[in-house]
Amino acid sequence: MIILSFLCLFFFYILIINATHSHAELQRGFYALPGTSFLKNFNSVANNGEFPMMRGVLNSLIVSGSCAAICTYFSALTAYGIYAYDFKLKKVAFTFIMMILVMPTQVTAMGFLRLITKMGMYDSLLPLIIPSIASPAVFYFMYSYLESSLPLSLVEAARIDGSWEFRTFNQIVLPIMKPAMAVQAIFTFVGSWNNYFVPALVIQSKDKMTVPILIALLRGADYMNRDMGKIYMMILPAIVPIILVYLLLSKYIIAGVTLGGVKG
Repeated sequence: MIILSFLCLFFFYILIINATHSHAELQRGFYALPGTSFLKNFNSVANNGEFPMMRGVLNSLIVSGSCAAICTYFSALTAYGIYAYDFKLKKVAFTFIMMILVMPTQVTAMGFLRLITKMGMYDSLLPLIIPSIASPAVFYFMYSYLESSLPLSLVEAARIDGSWEFRTFNQIVLPIMKPAMAVQAIFTFVGSWNNYFVPALVIQSKDKMTVPILIALLRGADYMNRDMGKIYMMILPAIVPIILVYLLLSKYIIAGVTLGGVKG
């Protein structure tokens, strides 16, 4: 485990170290200790109009945070509706959602692009946020968690006491589902943060681009004019939020996966 941890973390360490060195220093070779050019590289990135990385970080935070919030809530609400209610098309609805789960995003890409263009949402952040309301994978996790953690007798007792359905869900069911919602919020945030395909499909303006697109633009930069210290500083913001999320919320990942996988 120590060896595997070292192999995983070593490259993050090198990235952080390289972001503190100037281009001339990086051309000389490998450095194991931080340099003195961190602020210089940061100012160069912050004031770069060609690659607005700071704006890209803000866009990614808006998109990823919004996706995590609405995806977990509405997926939990859908899972609760199918789990707690008996209706004629219950099995059909569940099967339909599972069929969508195995459908690749690339298959519906052109239809999705035409739809958002007709709706006037092309080159905006809305197409990156709104579709996360319907997430079959998160729904299935929430449904499995409800099967193992929520007795229907609790819902029936709330109904007998006169509780409104949305009040039952928000005040009784959601607290029970907190571990599952926490872990899925983390995974959704990370997945949205790293998403490149859909943003590259619908975003054209640089001030609306997310971090993965801006990093991809670095590949097309002129090699002779590259500043390696600046490039490492541009890449650094792409991993810092992910590292912070895992460090701060790792206990929820373990608890949510464990509880969601154990059926009582």
